[in-house]
Amino acid sequence: MTRSPPRLRTTLAQILLFRTLDTEALRRLDTRCTWTHAAPKAWIVEHDDPGTDVYFLTHGLVRALIATASERDVIFTDIAAGEFFGELAAIDGKPRSASIRALTQATVACMPAAVFREVLRNHPAVAEQVLRLLAARVRTLTQRVHEFSALHVRHRIIAELLRRSRTDPGRQGQALVSPPPTQMEIAAHVSTRREMVAREMKAIERAGLLTRRRGALVLTDVGRLLAELRTEI
Repeated sequence: MTRSPPRLRTTLAQILLFRTLDTEALRRLDTRCTWTHAAPKAWIVEHDDPGTDVYFLTHGLVRALIATASERDVIFTDIAAGEFFGELAAIDGKPRSASIRALTQATVACMPAAVFREVLRNHPAVAEQVLRLLAARVRTLTQRVHEFSALHVRHRIIAELLRRSRTDPGRQGQALVSPPPTQMEIAAHVSTRREMVAREMKAIERAGLLTRRRGALVLTDVGRLLAELRTEI
């Protein structure tokens, strides 16, 4: 990761967490951050790294994951512009719980942990948003642990596709997953091998519940998919 050239410098006003702060407060925080730029596939944060800075993404898309020697990565989530990461290490001082890798060109503001904690103390509305975000992440992880423990890989794949989907406005009862994830990405999200994903998605297609179109996967009967999940959970 490299320092951003001046033309890439932006402002924390783009970060949703700081939407309640006034212009002067944002200006002061901007000056207390280091602005950096990451190329696609660059590692911004390494798992178990001792750093405690908090990163605010003002441009691009990054991914939180744990990479393994067997190439069976564990993907937690993708983080978009306007969001942030690294707050756990800033709060408890412990090594990073995951790696962060840029999926696209990305611009981030690196805020020292001491500054981040100062913001939480001085701005209760910001602190409340952080608490709500942490609660949401715990709920998401709890749901994923439940799925890993209780669901067959087929149903973990269905649950992941449904999470990624959006309603197809032109076709009642259908949904689109766009852009379509790779089989490797799905495998990393549902804790299985790529070959298992390929086999199960073919079975879902043969059942008439999934088709492919340019730039998207089509879930042809969301109701049936949900019903199938409910019988397993």
